[in-house]
Amino acid sequence: MKISKFRAPLLAAIVSFSFFAINAAGQTGTQAPAKKPAATAGTRTHMSYDPALLHPATLKAQAPDTFEVKFTTTAGDFVVQVNRSWAPIGADRFYNLVKHHFFDGEAFFRVMPGFIVQFGLSAFPQVNAAWQKANIKDDPVKQSNKAGTITFATAGPNTRTTQLFINFGENGALDGQGFAAFGTVTDGMDVVQKIYSGYGEAPDQNEIQNKGKTYLEAKFPKLDTIKSTTIISPASAAGGATPAHPAPKPAPKPQ
Repeated sequence: MKISKFRAPLLAAIVSFSFFAINAAGQTGTQAPAKKPAATAGTRTHMSYDPALLHPATLKAQAPDTFEVKFTTTAGDFVVQVNRSWAPIGADRFYNLVKHHFFDGEAFFRVMPGFIVQFGLSAFPQVNAAWQKANIKDDPVKQSNKAGTITFATAGPNTRTTQLFINFGENGALDGQGFAAFGTVTDGMDVVQKIYSGYGEAPDQNEIQNKGKTYLEAKFPKLDTIKSTTIISPASAAGGATPAHPAPKPAPKPQ
């Protein structure tokens, strides 16, 4: 998915079909960044996913007017506050993804210092496949893409799915391209700034889409990842999701 490029290389990078266009084969029109670190001590070997994630059409809960999400990552923790009035359709999609732990285990695969950090491709190929065409309509842009705001990536009109980016800089040039921010990092922006950026845009979004964490761990072991996302307020919004379903163990990769 693209974020759209906004200063020759930057906007070009973000809007580029790299995956902002979330790759035509990938998530037809969603977001596009993310990266992931090599397996280290303490990394879960057998990750799991909520089976509800295989049925996007059923995840339609309305988000609270405001809510906070804690990201626990390999770079540290940060908190995002969502204001539904800024972009209600995007806020609802984000709420449902967090509630059902879509982001857990995935990588920050696209990091452009001074511009954006992108994520939103599941660690599990089968989950990515389920959301590939689960597009949502655009929200009018009410809030600018200021440093620290979080926004869905897109591949064009009405193509948002699951990819997101956090703005490192003052990216107001993205506003006119339809990128509607729906929340902002209220704590831990220093952590976001520390997310590993050494691979830039090298991770292939089609490969992430089709192979998930197996591809990233083999090719881009230093990428930072999301350990978990948790709704921390309001308490009434943090209800538990369906029990996780063990994911099959990936077959060993040929040398």
